[in-house]
Amino acid sequence: DVHLVESGGGSVQAGGSLRLSCVASGSAYSLYKGYCMGWFRQFPGKEREGVAGIETDGGSTCYAESVKGRFTIAKDNAKNTVYLEMNNLKPQDTAVYYCAAGPEPCSANTVLTLCSSGTCVQGQGTRVTVSS
Repeated sequence: DVHLVESGGGSVQAGGSLRLSCVASGSAYSLYKGYCMGWFRQFPGKEREGVAGIETDGGSTCYAESVKGRFTIAKDNAKNTVYLEMNNLKPQDTAVYYCAAGPEPCSANTVLTLCSSGTCVQGQGTRVTVSS
């Protein structure tokens, strides 16, 4: 089994930055064959949005239009870790951010789609609050 644990959330003012981390443990090696790892978020009103994805064996990245140019997803295979660097944060970025992985080609919505159908590995989430 693979387990994902997120960290790095917190409260910042608009324009600030945060870096989220997602550490994979357990049979993490299984993530490195055609998997997409990524982030989705759940807003206070419970709506969810795919944020970004990165292919584990190629490194190609995809982003939602709402975060493109502000967020960067990256991975460190040696540390079994995926990062989400978030810059120029806005109040509308306030959400719980979830890291997830699944065996599909990557898009910004891949992990959200897989988790919606119960076919992903998902962390417990980390809360990000951006004040104006």
